[in-house]
Amino acid sequence: MTKKWPNIIEPSILSGDFGVLADEARRVEQAGADAIHIDIMDGHFVPNLTLGPRAVSAINRATDLFLDVHIMIYNPFDYVERLVEAGADRITFHFEATEEVDEVLEYIRKCNIEAGLAFRPETSFSFIPRFLTKCDMILIMTVNPGFGGQAFMSDMLEKIKLTREACDKLKIRKGGVVGDSSLPPFNIQVDGGIDDKTAKLCAEAGANVFVSGTYLFGAPEMAPRVKLLRSL
Repeated sequence: MTKKWPNIIEPSILSGDFGVLADEARRVEQAGADAIHIDIMDGHFVPNLTLGPRAVSAINRATDLFLDVHIMIYNPFDYVERLVEAGADRITFHFEATEEVDEVLEYIRKCNIEAGLAFRPETSFSFIPRFLTKCDMILIMTVNPGFGGQAFMSDMLEKIKLTREACDKLKIRKGGVVGDSSLPPFNIQVDGGIDDKTAKLCAEAGANVFVSGTYLFGAPEMAPRVKLLRSL
């Protein structure tokens, strides 16, 4: 790994109290986090049903933080417009959820927000490099998506390392044209079982965006743990 990008901390509101989403959003902001991670699941792509565009809108009204919306749904194209209207600053969808990955990434970016692409643990790293110039972030799931509180999968560290190495080797100019300058600061996000110990391992492998739910929301005070994760 030849570059080190600033750590970005995103508490996952999936671990918060759904009955007081606005209060939880303000709690995250007051803790000094960089963004709020919002999981949307439809009960089909993953066996769970959670928040939707209306919840994103409510969170957006309660905070000025960056809203990183992670959709674990089939046919992600159908949700983009509604989530943009609700206030999403980035939409991350799953490589495995559609056969039109390039088209969805392009559409999200045309909406003037960031586009992220997520990969389940069982999906090979070999699919990742071709999308590095087409999105703003790669999300490497470090648990099987669907539920919070799962144990971190340490075998994902190699996938993180390979992804960062691919970023460092790729040479592009603005507009995606091959040239002499290196890939601009590129975000590699990890989500699942992230605490101070696993985040350190992920940071060493090359990740710089950390989604943490139970570790942050379960703390008596969130701010010290946010600060600790950022310092790793």
